[in-house]
Formats: sequence, structure tokens, C-alpha cells
Amino acid sequence: MANEAKPCPCDIGDKMDYGGLGEEVQIEHIQAYVTKPTSGTDKAVIVIQDIYGWQLPNTRYMADLLASHGYIAICPDFYVGKEPWRPTDDWSTFQEWLQDRKPTNINREADAVLKYLKGSCGAKRIAVVGFCWGGVATHHLILNYPELKAGVSVYGIVRETEDRYKLHSPTFFIFAENDHVIPLDQVATLEKKLQEHCTVDFKVKIFPGQTHGFVHRKRGDINPKDKPIIEEARKDMINWLNKYI
Repeated sequence: MANEAKPCPCDIGDKMDYGGLGEEVQIEHIQAYVTKPTSGTDKAVIVIQDIYGWQLPNTRYMADLLASHGYIAICPDFYVGKEPWRPTDDWSTFQEWLQDRKPTNINREADAVLKYLKGSCGAKRIAVVGFCWGGVATHHLILNYPELKAGVSVYGIVRETEDRYKLHSPTFFIFAENDHVIPLDQVATLEKKLQEHCTVDFKVKIFPGQTHGFVHRKRGDINPKDKPIIEEARKDMINWLNKYI
């Protein structure tokens, strides 16, 4: 899923066997995975899950990657205890499953996470990164939370909000060339409209030969020809965050 108007199912890809370096904590009404760098910092990144949920090892790996680059990284359960999508689920029921898990209906959870980062972690500069479902959520938060300093939306865009091009903070949109979930004409429209309406820095980048989920759900060791592109996308994500927060 990566498109609010017609969210489509996506394959789980290469699920990692990875435990994580952080810990799970309770934040008001939600749980979250929190991982921190070895030295103190006031920079934090909210990492938003895909349809497979906050406990997916691949997403926790991305949070730990951000921590290794000096950020407090937090991956909350934006489904608030509801079951994530499972690879064995019937895709014909996906729209029904999505009804109470909309990526644009997360403000209460975002408020709790921001309060925690500021009050318990001492964060003063906060960004957001999201994948697939979380890419849509990232776009939504950047449209509604000016306090966020930057965003990276990885194969996900808001489609239904009229002011969806009026970003509050610098945002990097990452897409795959061969993504059946987000056709390239949608990406072209997004870039054109941002050029017309957006007043902050933004970047739209399409990675050649890649499919949906490649940044966090494709493993370089299994797909050696794709490894340089996967690494490039992750480096671009880090560089964007470093530039703006």
C-alpha cells in the first residue's frame, strides 16, 4: 500500500532475521520500539511502519541504521494493537482491513510520540521517515506538523487531500521505477504539482530497475545486483536528514 486513494497490496519481500538493538516501551496508549545512538543527541526520527507492522524486523533494522548515524529512532505501533497485515491474508479483504488503519488518521499517536521524544528523550529536532503505508503517513504528517524539520517518504503519497502539495518542511520522496503500486505517471504529477505549489525544499527520485519495497524489504546479500541501488537510497535518506536536522 502506498497510495491513499487506491492503496494496493504489496509483497513482503525479503524478511530479515533480525532482532534489533533497541527496546520496546509503552507511550501513553501505544507501544514503540526505541533505539538510540551511542552518544547523546537532541535529534530524533520517527520511523513509520509499512502494512506489516511495527515489529517487522526490516523496519527495526532501518531504525537501528538511523541510530547508528546519530539519531534517536522510534518506531511506534501506529495500528495501536490491531493486527498488521500478514503475507497469508486474503488480498480481497485488504480494503476492509485498512478501514481502521488509515495512514492519515494517526494524529493522536503522533502527538503522543512527539511528547515522548521531547519530554523523555530531550529531542529538539525531529524528522519522520516512513515506508509504504508509512510513506503515506509521512506525507500526511509533513502536511500537518510544522514542528517536524524534515521528512522522507519512501514509496508512499497522499492522494486525496486538496492541499497535499503544501509541505511544511523539506521532504524527500523515494520511488521505484517498476513499482506496480505507484505508477510513474503519479510520480510525475506529484513532482509537477510540488514545483507549482510547494514553498520548501523537496526532492523526487526514481530508482531504476527497482520494485516496491526495495529500500527496506530487499536484501543486498540476496540481490547482489541491486545492492548498490539499495545502499544509494539509504544513503540518500541519511543525507537528507543530515542536511535538514
